Amino acid sequence: MAELNTEAKLKKQLKQEKIQLWNPPYTDSHNQLGQQHMQELAERYALLLGLPAWEVGGALESIRAQAVKRGKGNKTFRETSVATLELLLPRDSKKVERPAHRCCCGCRIGQQFGLGSIKLILNGRTLCADQRLDQQGVKNHSKMMVLKVSDGEWKQQLSEDEEKKKNQEESVQRTQKGFQILSEREGKPSDDPAQGEEGRPPADALILAMGFHEKGRSLMKKKQFDDALCHLLQADQQFSKCGSALLSSVDNYAVLQLDIVWCYRALEALSCLDDGKSRLQSAEDCFLQCYGEQQQRLLMIKGNTGREQVLFLRLYLLQSLLSYIEGNDAQARQQLTKVESLYGRLQLDSEKMTQLMTLGFTEREARLGLRACQGDVQEAAIHISAQRQEREELKQRERRKRSRRLEVVSTLTELGYSRRDAARAAQLANGDVDKAYGILLDSGQAALSGNRTEGVGPEKLEQMLYLGFERDVSKAALRLTAGDVQAAAQLLLDNRGVLSAELLSMSPPSTSSSTPSPSSDEPSTSSNATEDDELVNEVLEDISQHEEDYLDLTLEEESELIATMQSYLNRRPTHSM
Repeated sequence: MAELNTEAKLKKQLKQEKIQLWNPPYTDSHNQLGQQHMQELAERYALLLGLPAWEVGGALESIRAQAVKRGKGNKTFRETSVATLELLLPRDSKKVERPAHRCCCGCRIGQQFGLGSIKLILNGRTLCADQRLDQQGVKNHSKMMVLKVSDGEWKQQLSEDEEKKKNQEESVQRTQKGFQILSEREGKPSDDPAQGEEGRPPADALILAMGFHEKGRSLMKKKQFDDALCHLLQADQQFSKCGSALLSSVDNYAVLQLDIVWCYRALEALSCLDDGKSRLQSAEDCFLQCYGEQQQRLLMIKGNTGREQVLFLRLYLLQSLLSYIEGNDAQARQQLTKVESLYGRLQLDSEKMTQLMTLGFTEREARLGLRACQGDVQEAAIHISAQRQEREELKQRERRKRSRRLEVVSTLTELGYSRRDAARAAQLANGDVDKAYGILLDSGQAALSGNRTEGVGPEKLEQMLYLGFERDVSKAALRLTAGDVQAAAQLLLDNRGVLSAELLSMSPPSTSSSTPSPSSDEPSTSSNATEDDELVNEVLEDISQHEEDYLDLTLEEESELIATMQSYLNRRPTHSM
């Protein structure tokens, strides 16, 4: 990292003085080093930057060699159309520059460097294996990140690319399929798959985005950053299908951008990928939009801002790192000062943690509670207890509702109705068997197979909470939209998260009426149903049951990076030759 910092400073100085190291007197006609002139330049810049002459000399030679190689690559490309690509290989390999024909694919690159099957990442986008690189925006001297995948995953990926259905490894496609099944169970997708930029997003896009993000976060916790990045980039692709109003009103998208850049850092890929800085800016803009300039909106909704501060800690830390890599030490120090101040407030006293855990609270509850209450143990204990009671009451209410609905479904199926229609009628009737039976008698099939429900199920409520809306207003919005999550989210966005008395007095949409007849369950094989259930259970394993899991950071990784940044920025300037 220090080498990148030094090179960035030297490049800025060279550009300012219009010095071209690839031309005489620094490089002769045979591309050989002009030793004396380079030595003089190194000594002059060493004094200017306060760095050892040997370090500056080495950095200048690296810049010169890169420029000469780039010139050769440009000449080769003009004459033969063979492009030079800079590949950031996995951490057990070294960064190299090698020529690659413009029609080459990942297979050839993987074979050339003995990596087997790989994925190529360009500016945060996964390249397709069945398309030429130049058709996907790869140009001469493009910088690409290389991620290894297993041979089995690669074969599966090739098969999916040929069918133009999926282009990710087996775990990614299973995640997608699992959440698609959940999406279908929750409701009918939008009729217009292209709808999304300013209107309501496709119903499955948001669910897929959230699912891929959760899977990626799960892999990050296991330090499997290569696989995590694949899933996070898929989440980013799905979020792009959602309306911009939604993305700027909840913090999920901002957290995703932070997670992607955190993976870049873990994979030592920040110098290769140019979009890290823009992603951090997007995250900062989104936080500002949904939290308020002074986080007043967050304070109004949640009552405190202590838990969300860990997100700003990571944001400022990554911004400091990027500034340092770009050679901007002053900006890096400024951001690191903010980081150190935040870290001092967020780093928890082990004795206070022990006190709360002795009272029977979990480590996560203790950590989040102390941060929410600025380190006050007594207030934290009250806060955690109140949250526990609220969650328990919600579980009991939902458990009672579920039990009533199961009894209603059982009664209606005994009368000859399909289990699916009985379940939907029970949900529409909010567990009232007489009303459910009336719905089956008086309502048309369209009413049962539609997407609107009068009840507010726990799954839909959890989706609204995941999007950042408050519980009470989410329930009200779901009731007003007859259980349509997308419509409820849009309703809250249009009204800035507050529902007026006029809106609350409105009745939910009514269903059409025609008489359905009792019918048997639709034919389906038990093997397909079992497979679907397995996929759903698999993806649900990666979803935390705690709605604030993304805020529960131990700050161990952050502490290590802070120490690293301090060591680089606190290097004493020297004028030694």
